[in-house]
Amino acid sequence: MSPLSYINRVLVIVLNGVGVGELPDAGEYGDRGSNTLGNLARAVGGLKLPNLELMGLGNIIPIEGVRPQPAPWANFGKMGEKAPGKDSTSGHWELMGLTLKKPFPTYPNGFPPQLIARFEAKIGRKVLGNYPASGTQIIQELGEEHQRSGSPIVYTSADSVFQVAAHEEVIPPQELYQICLRARELLTGEAGVGRVIARPFLGKPGSYWRTTRRKDFSLPPPGDTVLDLLKKDGYPVVGIGKISDLFAGKGLTEVVKAKDNKENMAKVLKVCQRVKRGLIFTNLVDFDMLWGHRNDPQGFAQGLEEFDRWLPDLLKALTLADLLFITADHGCDPTTPSTDHSREWVPLLALGKGIRSGVNLGRRETFADLGATVAEALGIEGTGEGKSFLREVI
Repeated sequence: MSPLSYINRVLVIVLNGVGVGELPDAGEYGDRGSNTLGNLARAVGGLKLPNLELMGLGNIIPIEGVRPQPAPWANFGKMGEKAPGKDSTSGHWELMGLTLKKPFPTYPNGFPPQLIARFEAKIGRKVLGNYPASGTQIIQELGEEHQRSGSPIVYTSADSVFQVAAHEEVIPPQELYQICLRARELLTGEAGVGRVIARPFLGKPGSYWRTTRRKDFSLPPPGDTVLDLLKKDGYPVVGIGKISDLFAGKGLTEVVKAKDNKENMAKVLKVCQRVKRGLIFTNLVDFDMLWGHRNDPQGFAQGLEEFDRWLPDLLKALTLADLLFITADHGCDPTTPSTDHSREWVPLLALGKGIRSGVNLGRRETFADLGATVAEALGIEGTGEGKSFLREVI
């Protein structure tokens, strides 16, 4: 049983891509010097995050505009990823107590010709592309040829992804999803990329844009996560936004769709009104998708300020029976030449009306410490990975 028997509900908010400085092995990933929050704050002349400041965000690392607090509202620290890699899927799995031992495969030179040939045979179409690229750039490069030929655009990135882009008037989204399912069937075993992603777009030559009908097809976690264990114990487990995609729906009792940060935040408040126990888990994807990958510090800063303005509404919705964790899954520094994820520490803020505040949780060597803490707080056995920090804050 949890030492806090009155805790009924845990909320975990993942700020996608909001890292707090390079991990010791960042150089192996080409990420030396990455510090998403620190570099971003300097690039925009300081961040205005009064609520996160009061929680203790500035106690984790120096952040221009975000002062450290002598008595922060939350407990604070940072966590390092134990698994190799720096993608959202492995990051989220580790947060919930399942750590990969080997990285998902990546394809810096494109996918092998024999795999592409098998994919083309499965879908009855030739493909375009098959090289690493920015998703917004490749549709400008190949969109016109795609519209003329009907061939979907296949590309990858530094992450373990097989992405398929198609104009919605050439290949409607539902058909594109079926094409991606065929890819998912092929991409298993040694070729088991973390995610197959459908990337619908619209527009005309010289002015194409991606629509909101993206869909991810992830590998299911190869073992139980804290989500599965909570579900087996009868707890509601609600995944909002991208969570279902990252876990392939596994371990969830309810999936709530949300297309962007604003909708995610609104859905969190609505779910809080009716789900009074278990786990509410969301990912705010815009930091990574819209601003990190596009090297847009101003947009990134504005997104953080919007999140900060929303926090008082969330705090009002919390009760004595709640614990709130705010963290991230990797970095995505918008100030470096790279447009890819970065291998970074992630912030950890832990807040609850029934626990202590202002405890320095230090450097946690694995994201799985959070999953172990969630499990202990709700009184279940965890996965055996990570070390709970619950007793440090009670």
